[in-house]
Amino acid sequence: MNATPVTVSCTLSPDALAARRDNLLAKVAALAQVNQPTDEGRRFEFDASDDTLALIASMIQAERKCCQFLQFHLTVSAAGGPFALELSGPPGTRAFLDAMFA
Repeated sequence: MNATPVTVSCTLSPDALAARRDNLLAKVAALAQVNQPTDEGRRFEFDASDDTLALIASMIQAERKCCQFLQFHLTVSAAGGPFALELSGPPGTRAFLDAMFA
């Protein structure tokens, strides 16, 4: 099976991207206890909270529509433990995310 190459691009206009970055993405980044680069993207760690989990889910849902190159790996620890979210994708994803979340 041949996989279609995925490019790092966002379908939002520059104004819409700025609004997303300043609102939903900024809220998620502000809640992170850890925000660090990985080889292929970024990793965020959060204290456990239903509100935080709902916000992360909303962000993932919104980003899947405009940044289809992103891969999301959400880990929810047992017994009410913390959450971890890793964002990754094809080459160039880390630079894109660094610009969005730095």
